[in-house]
Amino acid sequence: MGLLDKLLGRKPKVTPTEITKRFELICRVGQGSMSRFFKARDTKTGRLVGLKILDREKTRKFEARFPAEWNKPLEGEIAVSLDHPNIVKTYEWGETTEGDPFLVMEYLEGVNLSFLVDVQNAVMQQHRLNFMIQLGEGLAYMHSRQFIHRDLCPRNVVVTEPELVVKLIDFGLVVPNTPNFQAPGNRTGTAAYMAPELVRRQRTDPRIDIYSYAVTCYEMFTRRHPWPEANSLEAVVQHLNQPPLEIQTLVPHIDHQVAAAIMKGLERDPAQRWARVPLMVDEFRQAAERLGLPRPGHAPAAEPEPQAIPRPRPIATRPIAPEAIASKVTASPAESSPAAVEITSTKSPPVARPATPGPDQAHSDQPPPQPRSKMSSAKSGTAKPRLAPGTSRKPSDCDEDLILDFLNQPQDPQP
Repeated sequence: MGLLDKLLGRKPKVTPTEITKRFELICRVGQGSMSRFFKARDTKTGRLVGLKILDREKTRKFEARFPAEWNKPLEGEIAVSLDHPNIVKTYEWGETTEGDPFLVMEYLEGVNLSFLVDVQNAVMQQHRLNFMIQLGEGLAYMHSRQFIHRDLCPRNVVVTEPELVVKLIDFGLVVPNTPNFQAPGNRTGTAAYMAPELVRRQRTDPRIDIYSYAVTCYEMFTRRHPWPEANSLEAVVQHLNQPPLEIQTLVPHIDHQVAAAIMKGLERDPAQRWARVPLMVDEFRQAAERLGLPRPGHAPAAEPEPQAIPRPRPIATRPIAPEAIASKVTASPAESSPAAVEITSTKSPPVARPATPGPDQAHSDQPPPQPRSKMSSAKSGTAKPRLAPGTSRKPSDCDEDLILDFLNQPQDPQP
């Protein structure tokens, strides 16, 4: 019996854990819409860990979207089954005495990739191609284990320091890559990174992750999305109706092989996209070797140790970084229907981009890209009102009506 067969089988009985006795909670380092994240010391092993505690009611509502007979594996079950250098290591999972699911994982010192996208400092300029390769290798491993991440974006990636190792985190939306879970209707994700077929309520497969990966790579060079900045609804509409802006328009001296690989990953038609992540990563690896860049996770022997990444405060492996959270399409806990979603948006102050080009592009006198707006959670943003059922809409020659339906219709997977 394979790993996926075991995960889709009967669930084992979990013995409740009294968190305050098992762990020394040092400090809270993050909080998302469905979880809290702590830096803690495991009194059982003595090691420093990241402790993620999920909200039982919100988790139950999310899991209830999937028919019981599908036996969807829980986040903890999926996380502990993954073992790769570019995926955060989860040691164990369980349930608290209050009934809240929890995960125990390695504690990472570093920053979200979203921070490096914004500041475009020397670390990002010198290592972004290797960061892209590492992230692609982690994603390729996940696909090889027959899982689809469904929420790949810069805030779900941590870059450790001083090692500069990329770690893919947050498996709350991960589903098995099987026919049931590929069915139309399973549409949760971060709006700006959602593939067109996901929005169109079509059948999905791992290529939705390839699309998100390509958007992330595009941002690492340009500090913006492949479409003009907009709120979440407009962003999703643009995915359907407008081709992405050519990356060479914004970064004229980007390596041609790297640019072509990213743009192919952004194809609106999944049949025109890369079929598998390794094919896209191979393009980046060939370019890195041709440009004489160090291998991923390795600094050049003749150079000093990588410089420390400046940041406001250290973070750990957490599901959502509050200062870098993106616009999210999630079920509203205040409503019983899974159709309810929250879409929020706020502007962030511009951050200056260094003028020094990276090793993967020649020197250019072009002005830096315009700062992009950043999405935030409902905690700091203003909710965009939803169209009430039966409300008339202005006729449009684009797919906005489709998106409004998408945002207001049930999100239950359909067999």
